[in-house]
Amino acid sequence: MLSSQVGCRLGLLFVFRSGLLFGFRSGLMLLLTLISTTAFAHGVDDSTRSFLEQNTGVQFIPFLYIGAKHMLTGYDHLLFLLGVIFFLYRSRDVLLYVTMFTIGHSITLLWGVLGNIQVNAHLIDAIIGLSVVYKGFDNLGGFKRLLGWQPNTRWAVLIFGLFHGFGLATKLQEFQLPEEGLLTNLLAFNIGVELGQFAALAFILIAINFWRRLPSYKRFATFTNTLLMSAGFMLMGYQLTGFAVL
Repeated sequence: MLSSQVGCRLGLLFVFRSGLLFGFRSGLMLLLTLISTTAFAHGVDDSTRSFLEQNTGVQFIPFLYIGAKHMLTGYDHLLFLLGVIFFLYRSRDVLLYVTMFTIGHSITLLWGVLGNIQVNAHLIDAIIGLSVVYKGFDNLGGFKRLLGWQPNTRWAVLIFGLFHGFGLATKLQEFQLPEEGLLTNLLAFNIGVELGQFAALAFILIAINFWRRLPSYKRFATFTNTLLMSAGFMLMGYQLTGFAVL
């Protein structure tokens, strides 16, 4: 009786582990597939576009929601963050790098919109694609193997975070946001971005931490980071093509 219960529990644990690993792999593949279609960079859907075009005054909760939604569907941001935390094992390291990224994109999001800093959206999004390529290449040890040196990863995350923030700003600048309540709405949007980022990271960390216990982690890590690089190159190519045909 005891052996059958143990066997049943082990069977359920195996099914759970297999399902989680399959779900993570499938989710990553789905993410990359979406990038190749309509999910390049971080466009704005029709309902959000309609709200932003008709918005007047302070709208804290709606902008909070839009910010969170924007991050959760911002596949370029999520891929970069996946690369950043892929080989981070300590919570304080995850917190440090995510904070560096947050500081970077918060500065340029607010500065870009409030200061009306005009940058080409295609070039910014191409650099964001480059950030994904960089992190996949870095995770594969490419810098040390091919170039014999290692960039400072903390500064790299901060600098690329600045470009990710400009990417967010260029999307908001497509709309004529009224001056009334602009700062409050931008702060709400930025807080929403952080909430969306936290939710996405929570899922990614749970999946990766569980996956690290499995024998396939190291073997599949190379494949995953190669996919990250491929996705980054796709993003870059798409955006540079858009810039060239303007």
